[in-house]
Amino acid sequence: MKFPPISDIRKMRKTLDITQSQLSVESGISQSTIAKIERESISASYATVVKLFETLERMGNDDKKELLAKDISSKDVATVQSDMAVHEASELLKSTGYSQLPVLKGETPVGSISERTISKLLMKGATMDDLVNMPVYKVMNDSYPVIPENISMSTVTKMMNDCDAVLVHKNGKIVGIITTSDLLKLI
Repeated sequence: MKFPPISDIRKMRKTLDITQSQLSVESGISQSTIAKIERESISASYATVVKLFETLERMGNDDKKELLAKDISSKDVATVQSDMAVHEASELLKSTGYSQLPVLKGETPVGSISERTISKLLMKGATMDDLVNMPVYKVMNDSYPVIPENISMSTVTKMMNDCDAVLVHKNGKIVGIITTSDLLKLI
């Protein structure tokens, strides 16, 4: 039987949304020792590592709590309006560091725009003057799916096989976004 790597202790703890202090109380192992084990700055005994894994497994089974969309969605959703110029959308992409943004008309999602979309326009011969005057709605891609905040992450993961992002709503208002980079944080 292959024993999981010690680095999985931190991953499991983060996935279960458990603090080092909570794990310490449940396992009887000091919080400072757990921190050192997670940083891999000490070599923990076999018994200590087994105890941590068993405690994490028990805590995970006790909760039977699956992560929900609201648990991992980014709350600060940068958006562009459909009548905004492509050049302005490009500037927003650069300033936020995002590669894609949802496009709204008022507060309703109507599409998406990405660095790739803008790059393709330039490769097809669009000039900077074109981008200054061209509204986003003329070049935007399909809108990202909109999901309720309480949908399970297993469902979100399946949905994201076909799209780069999903928008999270609460009572009809967009309250978050989940992108592929958010999913990678769970690993």
